[in-house]
Amino acid sequence: MSSQGFGIDIGGSGMKAAVVDLDTGVLASERIRIPTPKPATPEAMADVAAELVRRHGWSAPLGVGFPGIVHHGVVHSAANLDRSWVGVDADGLFSDACGLDVAMVNDADAAGLAEVRWGAARGVAGVVLVLTFGTGIGSGLFVDGILVPNTELGHLELDGRDAETHAAASVRDREGIGWQQWAPRVERYLGHLEMLFSPDLFVIGGGASKAAAEWFPMIAIDTPMVPAAMANNAGIVGAALAARDGD
Repeated sequence: MSSQGFGIDIGGSGMKAAVVDLDTGVLASERIRIPTPKPATPEAMADVAAELVRRHGWSAPLGVGFPGIVHHGVVHSAANLDRSWVGVDADGLFSDACGLDVAMVNDADAAGLAEVRWGAARGVAGVVLVLTFGTGIGSGLFVDGILVPNTELGHLELDGRDAETHAAASVRDREGIGWQQWAPRVERYLGHLEMLFSPDLFVIGGGASKAAAEWFPMIAIDTPMVPAAMANNAGIVGAALAARDGD
C-alpha cells in the first residue's frame, strides 16, 4: 500500500488541495480549489483550509504551502496576502481549525521540494535554485538536495527595487509587454543570482514556465536553465512531503 499525504497550496487567488501519493509524487485524489478569501485574513483562510480537509475526508497530519516566510510555524511576511498575518502562529491556527497537526512551509520551498524529489532537479548535485515566476517571484534554494528555507529571493533589491516588481510574470501582463521586452529583465535577475550563489541549475516554474519555448532562448546566462516538471501540482505535492519529512 502506498504512503499518502495531504497538501494545501495557498495562492493569492485560490487555495488548492489534494491527497498525494508520497511514493510517486502523483495526486491520489481530485484537486479541489476554493477562492482565497478577500480580505485574506488568517481566520478566514484557516476556515477554507478546514473546508478543504473536510471535502477530502482527510484525517491525518497535513502540510500547507504559504506565500511568505514561515519560521518555526510563525509567519514573518505575507506580501501578497493580508498584513495581519505577520506574527501569527500559523501552525497552531491551522491545526486548531482543521483539528489535525498542520506543518506550514513557504510555498516556493514546497514547490522546490517536489521538483527535487520527483521533478526537474531530481538527482542534481550542488546548488539548485527553483524559481516560480507568477504574481511575484518565489524561490527555493537547495544544496545537494537539502533545502535552505525561506530565501524569498524575489524580494532581493536589484537596481533600486524589489526584483519581482520588475521581473515577475504578472508585470509582463500588467505592462502589456511581449516576451522580447520581458526576457532581458529576467536575464538581469538571473545574472544577479548567478553572481550571488554560483548555482549549478535553475529550475523555472510558475505560469511563465508554460511558455518556456517563447523566452528561454532569449536568456543568455552561464547556468543551465530548465522548466519545472511538476506544473501546478508542485506546491500541493511539496507541502504534503514537507509534512511527512519535517522540512
